[in-house]
Amino acid sequence: MITVFGEGRGFRVVWLLEEMGLPYQLRPVDLVAGVDNDPEFLAINPAGFIPALRDGDATMVESIAIMEYLMGRYGPTPLAPDPADPAFPAYQQFLHLGEAGLAASLFFVVVSRNLAPEAERHNWGARKALEVYESRLRLVTRRLADSPYLAGDRFTAADISVTYALEFAQRTGAAALGEAEQAYVTRTSGREAYKRAMDACQATKAWAAEASARGNSGSKEIGAR
Repeated sequence: MITVFGEGRGFRVVWLLEEMGLPYQLRPVDLVAGVDNDPEFLAINPAGFIPALRDGDATMVESIAIMEYLMGRYGPTPLAPDPADPAFPAYQQFLHLGEAGLAASLFFVVVSRNLAPEAERHNWGARKALEVYESRLRLVTRRLADSPYLAGDRFTAADISVTYALEFAQRTGAAALGEAEQAYVTRTSGREAYKRAMDACQATKAWAAEASARGNSGSKEIGAR
């Protein structure tokens, strides 16, 4: 049985598993209580961040790497275009940009705004991280002007990666989305597999509802990869 440890960016993994129709179990990890009190999880990921994956004898961390592993191990799947497919370069670019360029940059903005001393909440590093996010977001905006999904006309794992990052921006209030990005998120989050993933990830579902109720501001997801 595939076990996903933690939500946060683990939502990407759960959504992928739902899209692929693979059985799994979701094992909660309470970052607020502290992973020092969770030796089972620390045995899987001694670094203490989420998500992590256990699949038989294989253990992995980092959400994008986990996604690539699952598609390679249990594919082929239309969620990952073949390398000979003309869509493959865009797929690869946006699959990784969703974390490396977007979500990872926003992480430093969010922790600065929420955890730093008042005088340091808009420090140089946080401002630079927001600039990086905004520059990478322009790549998404330009791509969506030409196609409904990031790899072209069909939904792929790249859309799971980037949708998570854009929803992270919305729910934390760290950055606003334009009309094209908002329409894109509405399109991708309307998928049945997304809805099943949200039902499985109750903490994420509650976070999304709370963020919506308070006008898309504030964050509870700090420390996840």
